[in-house]
Amino acid sequence: MSQPHAPQAHDAPTHDAVEAVVPLIPVVIPLVGGIMIFLLAMIAVTMA
Repeated sequence: MSQPHAPQAHDAPTHDAVEAVVPLIPVVIPLVGGIMIFLLAMIAVTMA
């Protein structure tokens, strides 16, 4: 009697940050790898 309304079940899916990032991994890893190779080569050329 203390609750005027019945408790609602939370059927809405929760937002998971990991599941949002996983599809981007095949694109992000090669791009970051290419940027890192370019930066390391630039550092090596400037130091030489």
